[in-house]
Amino acid sequence: MTTLGIDLGTGSVKAARVSADGTVERKARHPYPVTAPHPGWAESDPLAWLSAAREVATQALADAPGPVEAVGFSGQMHGVVVTDAALTPLRPAILWADGRSSGQALALAHDLSAEDLSRLGSPAVPGFAATTLAWLYENEPALMARAVHVLQPKDWLRASLGGGLATDPSDASGTLLYDVVSGGWSERAGTWVGLPSTLLPSIAASTAHVGEVSFGAGPLACVVGGADTACALAGLGIGPEEGFLAVGSGAQVVRRMTSPKLDASLRTHTFAIAGVAGQGWYRIGAVQSAGLSLTAALAWFGASVEEASAALAEGVRADDPVFVPYLSGERTPFMDPGMRGSWLGLSLATDRASMLRSILEGVAQAVALGVSAVQDSGEPMPEVVPLVGGGTNDASFRQLLADATGLSLAVTDAPDAAVVGAALLAAGLTSNPNPAGHREVVTPEPEAMALLAERRGRMVASAITREEP
Repeated sequence: MTTLGIDLGTGSVKAARVSADGTVERKARHPYPVTAPHPGWAESDPLAWLSAAREVATQALADAPGPVEAVGFSGQMHGVVVTDAALTPLRPAILWADGRSSGQALALAHDLSAEDLSRLGSPAVPGFAATTLAWLYENEPALMARAVHVLQPKDWLRASLGGGLATDPSDASGTLLYDVVSGGWSERAGTWVGLPSTLLPSIAASTAHVGEVSFGAGPLACVVGGADTACALAGLGIGPEEGFLAVGSGAQVVRRMTSPKLDASLRTHTFAIAGVAGQGWYRIGAVQSAGLSLTAALAWFGASVEEASAALAEGVRADDPVFVPYLSGERTPFMDPGMRGSWLGLSLATDRASMLRSILEGVAQAVALGVSAVQDSGEPMPEVVPLVGGGTNDASFRQLLADATGLSLAVTDAPDAAVVGAALLAAGLTSNPNPAGHREVVTPEPEAMALLAERRGRMVASAITREEP
């Protein structure tokens, strides 16, 4: 059975035609802008998503040797699309990276107990649907009075293409409006926001059929789909008590769970996997300070990733400066949007190579703290952990990640895991029967681990004792 997957990302949409064995036969990608009308905001035009999705789907379906039978959707989590009855957006979508609801997040943390929040799967942070909607009710009440639907990005896209109105457990669990234990919308959270339950879509299985969509080649059966990380779990074929590490613009430390064990420390997130409510869950350490911090810091030096990698190949040294990479706050393990970066230990002996090397080290150390938070929550990572994303590209950085995290990393080529997962959902599957293999396993080196652990302690001490503005 050949199916189509559509993955609605933050800055681009990808479509892929996928065969019954999980092989990508043809794919296409189209970018669109993320705008910031004010500092700290992150918005996107849903109509740009719609146009881009139609374009890439048409390209992916072109020249198909046989019938494509269904389409599934994957999408960026946490964002909000507010629409009228005709699904016309009433304003730009507010995305997960948006920080305007910091005040509402503080209020939510004050008003709900740690037990309440842990049942919602996440700490009170800005950029999630609950805190974003609280901001909208406070700041745009006239608009919210006109609202008929409040949808997650992939659910708005699917419905606008002709599919039905619904969401699935994996996307719902990333809203701070969903009880990850009972598997339904939380009355407690909805009451706090002031959100009528009629504005929320019904929750259906990720593989449930909800209408048909058409891209000019006849109608395709349409399934609800799932959140991007949940679809990546499906595309990678990650089973219970397994996990993966993804390093790209941000980083994700993911471990599948067989029960909705909550993290009372509120340093990680607990989300549902793609499927039916109660089918499974995963613990995730969401690290913001990865590729975005790397790109920004290298730009200050006018340096390329290749130059920094060459410096890293010489090895981290005890007298290198320590880069604190929190340029725009951090989620796991600090959950503090106000954190900021710095360098420690600069001296007259500091040179350009050591500065560039420290930037890469700082990113790896941030990932290591995400790993520690997941494992400290009672969810140990497996003996060998698949490594996916841009962090797989450079041998020196792969070794640095292994040394910083203490994990053996299986370098896996799976750039299309989320869109493949979406296509598998369209075929009624929640896990890839033929997951990608790995090309090498990188093991940590004890001497490097000890040095990095000492330097990581200095980084954490600086981060948590920063002066308040």
